Amino acid sequence: MGASQSTSSHPHPPARALHVLRVTPSSPASQANIEAFFDFVVGLEGDTHSSRKSLDAAELEAIVEKNEGKSLSLLVWNSKSQTTRVVKITPSRTWSQQSLSAHAAKDAGPGTQPSLLGLSMRICEPEFTLENVWHVLDVLEGSPAESAGLVPYGDWIIGWSGGVLGAEGDFYDVVEAHIDKPLRVYVYSYDFDTIREVVLVPNRQWGGEGLLGCVFGFGLLHRIP
Repeated sequence: MGASQSTSSHPHPPARALHVLRVTPSSPASQANIEAFFDFVVGLEGDTHSSRKSLDAAELEAIVEKNEGKSLSLLVWNSKSQTTRVVKITPSRTWSQQSLSAHAAKDAGPGTQPSLLGLSMRICEPEFTLENVWHVLDVLEGSPAESAGLVPYGDWIIGWSGGVLGAEGDFYDVVEAHIDKPLRVYVYSYDFDTIREVVLVPNRQWGGEGLLGCVFGFGLLHRIP
């Protein structure tokens, strides 16, 4: 469905870009190896308009709709490799239609259209987005963090099921709002270079200090290397 080509080094993040928040399995984006959190769509190859300003979500959606079934060349900047690559991708609804059960299709409204790329994105300033990660420094025995499998020094919390987190206090606000309720967060493992979903249940009954029993680091010294 697509492959990455023509990689070039760009050590400085783009001023604005579409941040990839989620990639749906088996989608065109997944088959093109687009990576959640670390990838940013900055434009289209050969598009002089997108080189003059950042490509916004509505603009990209319109282009994708017009090119259903045709190959597109996305320019994607990756924060880990500090490079921009060309990603060949073919917008299609076939993959999502095949994955829908008859029951799900029946429940969907008449105007519901399957995703063409299988991407969830938002416009952002990559330089600041990459700062908002919470480094796991310590996990207390018997804590909700230990039960969820968080790994000291090797794990970073990069977001939650409700979206991205915009400031240091945002994560703690979300934790407070989920006392005794499951909280789904996205965790990056440096050891395995993977992102996984982790379910935390913040509570005060586990027998130790804090709602999670976990020490986090935030800021310049705790960014993902």
